[in-house]
Amino acid sequence: MEKSKAPRNRTLTLSTHELEHYQQRLLKLKDAVGVEAILNQTINQDLLEVLDKLPTGFVDLLFIDPPYNLTKTFGETEFKERSLSAYQAWLESWFPQLLKILKTTASVYICGDWHSSAAIHLVAEKYLTVRNCITWEREKGRGANANWKNCSEQIWFCTVSNQYTFNIDAVKLKRRVMAPYTNAQGKPKDWQKTEQGNYRLTHPSNLWTDLTIPFWSMPENTDHPTQKPEKLLAKIILASSNVGDVVLDPFMGSGTTSVVAKKTGRSYVGIERDLAYCCLAEKRLAIASENSAIQGYAEGVFWERNALKT
Repeated sequence: MEKSKAPRNRTLTLSTHELEHYQQRLLKLKDAVGVEAILNQTINQDLLEVLDKLPTGFVDLLFIDPPYNLTKTFGETEFKERSLSAYQAWLESWFPQLLKILKTTASVYICGDWHSSAAIHLVAEKYLTVRNCITWEREKGRGANANWKNCSEQIWFCTVSNQYTFNIDAVKLKRRVMAPYTNAQGKPKDWQKTEQGNYRLTHPSNLWTDLTIPFWSMPENTDHPTQKPEKLLAKIILASSNVGDVVLDPFMGSGTTSVVAKKTGRSYVGIERDLAYCCLAEKRLAIASENSAIQGYAEGVFWERNALKT
C-alpha cells in the first residue's frame, strides 16, 4: 500500500484506488482455457490450482523462480525451510506437470541458491537436458560474522530437446577496454574507439557480475523481497526466445518476467497467488507501455556495470 517515501525513493507502491483498479484486470481460471484466453495476462492463483487448466505445448520459454529452501515470507504467504530431500519432493509435486505446457523447442531456466540448487539439479536432469548453470553476483545484504557472505545465486539452463533457440549476438556484453591492443597498422584489435571511451563486445559467460539488484532509487524496484533485476530477465529472454514467442513465469512475484517480455516484444503469462504482487505487476506493465527502457541494456547491447549510465 502507499507509503510516505524519501524524495529519491522511487519504489513502486499501490494506493487503495490502484489496488482496486488493477485487480479488475486479473484472471481466475475455473476451467481449462485456450492460449488466447491467457496470453499477456496475469493469473492470480496458486500454481497448483491452475496446472490442469493450462493449454499444452504453447510456451517457448519457461522462467521459474520458486521459493528457495529458506523460511521466508512473500506477502501473505510464508515458505518454510525443509530438508533437501523434502524440498526435492516439493519440486516434484508440480514440476513434471508444468512441463506439458512447453513446446518441444522450449528452454527452461530455474533459479536457486546454495540451499536449493542441489535439489533443483536432480529434478531438472530427470526431466530435461541440463545445458549449463549460471552463477550471478547478488551484491546486497549484510555480511556474516562467522561465515562467507552469501553473494551469489544460480540459474539452471535447460532445454526440452536438442533443438532450441539461443541468440548469442543478442546478449553480448559491452566492456571497457583497459588494455587497448592494436594490430601492426596501429588499428584497434577486437575493440572500438568511441567518443565515450574504448569498448569491446564479449561473448556472454555463465558468470554474471554486471547486474544491479533493484533498490530504492531504481524505478523498477518494489517491496518484493526477492525481486530479480530486469537486466537479468532481459539476458535470458533475448537469448532464449524470439520476438512474438511466449514466456511464462509460474511464480511471477511482482512481474519482472512479464514486464521484460513486454518490453522486448514477446508475449507473456504470469501466475502469482498474492493479490498485491499481481497488482504491482499490472502497474509495472502499464508503465512499460510508455517506457520500454531496461537499466543496463542500451543501444541493443548489455553494458558492463558502471560502464555507461542509463
